[in-house]
Amino acid sequence: MDSATSDARIPSGATVPVPLGGPRFQTEPARLYREMRREHGAVTPVVLDGGVPAWLVLGYRELHQVTGDPVLFSRDSGLWNQWDRIPADWPLLPMIGRGQPSILYTVGERHRERAAMISDALEAVAPSELRGHAEKFADGLIDAVCGRGEADVVTEYAMLLPVRVLARLFGFPDEQGPGLVTALNDMIDGRERALAGQTHLAGSMARLVAERKAHPADDVVSRMLADRSGFGDEEIVQDLMVMMAAGHQPTADWIGNSLRLMLTDERFAASLFGGRNSVADAMNEVLWEDAPTQNVAGRWAARDTQLGGRRIRAGDLLLLGLQGANSDPQVRTDGSALTGGNSAHFSFGHGEHRCPFPAQEIAEVIARTGIEVVLDRLPDIDLAVPAESLTRRPSPWLRGLSRLPVRFTPVPTL
Repeated sequence: MDSATSDARIPSGATVPVPLGGPRFQTEPARLYREMRREHGAVTPVVLDGGVPAWLVLGYRELHQVTGDPVLFSRDSGLWNQWDRIPADWPLLPMIGRGQPSILYTVGERHRERAAMISDALEAVAPSELRGHAEKFADGLIDAVCGRGEADVVTEYAMLLPVRVLARLFGFPDEQGPGLVTALNDMIDGRERALAGQTHLAGSMARLVAERKAHPADDVVSRMLADRSGFGDEEIVQDLMVMMAAGHQPTADWIGNSLRLMLTDERFAASLFGGRNSVADAMNEVLWEDAPTQNVAGRWAARDTQLGGRRIRAGDLLLLGLQGANSDPQVRTDGSALTGGNSAHFSFGHGEHRCPFPAQEIAEVIARTGIEVVLDRLPDIDLAVPAESLTRRPSPWLRGLSRLPVRFTPVPTL
């Protein structure tokens, strides 16, 4: 396809659209979002890979309006007015989806039934069981590095922990965890291996569903299959893929981004030496200032409308600029006014398609347990490289560190 600078069909009212990619999403996203808001307003014209046009909603109020009106701003991707120019190998297809019978693209009453099925299956996870799994896998990962005196707590820890816990809750054998990690990362990064990652994940989920249909157990998949709302196997497979993708990578980045904050900001120094209250503070600040999920695709306009002074046409794609909205100066008159214990951020979404509350709780337990195990097991942990040398993965969608090298006094395994 053409590059993002070709004569793409830019949505009505746009002038020079912003390519949704490039190094600034990794190096200076806060400044980039400020510039986009200043030059284009709360609703910014952007182009995706291949010159595909869309709108990025950066305003807090505008994002609240979009996510709070599922009729006008639908999750039905079939409405998109650009499908005729999307090739079968477009790398963002796993994130946009067409014809995927998952909860992401279901609307109305069927969506509410589906959300209830997922919430019930997740809510049945016992808190003690969840924390026990998280501690077990976290300790195992620390055991693999604790004798060395140095480690990369992103690639050797945070990127491995959430999927191991989720795989256990779903019913996967532990040995399948590493393959699921690779597939998920490939799919979410939206690059050349995205479709291969999606295929691996779909096959793994389909095999697990077939196994649990024949041999039910006390796990999330078995509970979803036992639901009486009449969902088919393929629908459950698709939902499990969504749950795994949404639960793994953002949680891994929540761990990594929180540890980075605690290791580089003197406000959290006490927590590195036995304090624990500031772990929650750091995690919440990350959700406001360094959200793991920066931008989300998306919503589609069901008819012509106006939003943020822009003329939105029927079928236009609107991307949810979660981090941009979190830092909207219209609601953030003071840089720290809405952090602390305030959870009015968009990091878990909003409205009918918001991340289900039981899923949020599971992610928080995994992330907090993961951070606390690091601080408990490696009490003198310190950053091993200059803070300014840390880099982010090349994705405008998720914001996570590519590495977080640390050093510590070697300690014995458990």
